[in-house]
Amino acid sequence: MKPLSPEDRLKYEIARELGLLDKLLQVGWAGLSTAESGRIGGLCGARKKKRKDI
Repeated sequence: MKPLSPEDRLKYEIARELGLLDKLLQVGWAGLSTAESGRIGGLCGARKKKRKDI
């Protein structure tokens, strides 16, 4: 297994914070609902934007 990219690490970190990590590890990214994956994506975008502003 190859190492995770910084972006992938961020996605997993946010999934853990939202309580979705167990589900993600069981069913994969495709098994998440649109709302769940959208929430992760939205928070990723917000954090990336915040980091660039610093």
